[in-house]
Amino acid sequence: MAGSASPGEAARGGRESYATYAEALSGAILRRHGGEVLYAGDGGSALVAGTGQEWDAVLLVRYPSRTAFAGMVADPEYQQVTALRTAALTEAVLQPTRPWGPAGARGAA
Repeated sequence: MAGSASPGEAARGGRESYATYAEALSGAILRRHGGEVLYAGDGGSALVAGTGQEWDAVLLVRYPSRTAFAGMVADPEYQQVTALRTAALTEAVLQPTRPWGPAGARGAA
C-alpha cells in the first residue's frame, strides 16, 4: 500500500509517540492523581505464551485506587496527550490488580 510504513518504521514511530506520551504523563498528571511508575521496560521472547501474545514493552503503574485512575483519565491535561498513546499502540492491556498482602498471602489484602 503506498504511503504505508514498514513494520520497523511503524514500531519506531509508535515507540517515539509512546515516549512522548509517557514523558507528559510522568510529570504533573501522574503525580496529581497519585500514580507511580513501578516498572518500564522492553519485552523479550515470551517463555510461555500463545501465538501473538509476546509484548514488546511493559509499563506497570500503581494508582491509589480505581477512582484515582478514572480521575486521571478524565483530567483535561491527560485528554490532551492520550491521542499519542492511542496512535502508538496496536494493542494494550489495562489490567487492574490487588496486592495479596504480606509475603503474597492470598486473601490477606
